[in-house]
Amino acid sequence: MIYIVNKSNKPDYNIALEEYCFKKLVDQDKVFILWINEPAIIVGKHQNTAEEINAEFVKKNGIHVIRRISGGGAVYHDLNNLNYTIISNEEKGADFDFKTFSEPVISTLAELGVKAEFTGRNDIVIDGKKISGNAQAYIKGRVMHHGCLLFDTDLSVLSKALEVSKDKIESRGVKSVRSVVDNILPHLKDKISVDEFADKILEQMKR
Repeated sequence: MIYIVNKSNKPDYNIALEEYCFKKLVDQDKVFILWINEPAIIVGKHQNTAEEINAEFVKKNGIHVIRRISGGGAVYHDLNNLNYTIISNEEKGADFDFKTFSEPVISTLAELGVKAEFTGRNDIVIDGKKISGNAQAYIKGRVMHHGCLLFDTDLSVLSKALEVSKDKIESRGVKSVRSVVDNILPHLKDKISVDEFADKILEQMKR
């Protein structure tokens, strides 16, 4: 497996990097990437952006809006949100369900004294509140799983950036399912930074 700790905070570059690894590094089989974006909304492949974001708020606050190649709903990223990507070629008998790819995160949190659970909506929750959303893309026997982890994200900005006025015109785009969200940091007995949390996820992946 190739391990990439991507130090760029530029969402357009970061989304392009994982797509490049997914489509071009086929011979490398498995790739793991950790990355953090400056404020951005990442929308799913089939979504109508106008129905997912508060355009006025997003423009006023300089929040990037980027489309990814996987499905799922819109998510908000900032510098205290950790993103991870796992890319793998299909193997006979391999299990590529969302829960399997979420295990490294759940195991890391358990070691930090936090009980997290995987839900049927492809989310990871703590005490019933969503701390991670996950999505996948598939191409030619290859899967890319990525998730965003709300570590110490500004939840007030998140709620405003993804707030959509009720007079939006209905479309056939895939709409996000809004969930009650929470940050990971308040649940940690020993407070650490988002970078230290990233290190612990990386350690878990290397085992």
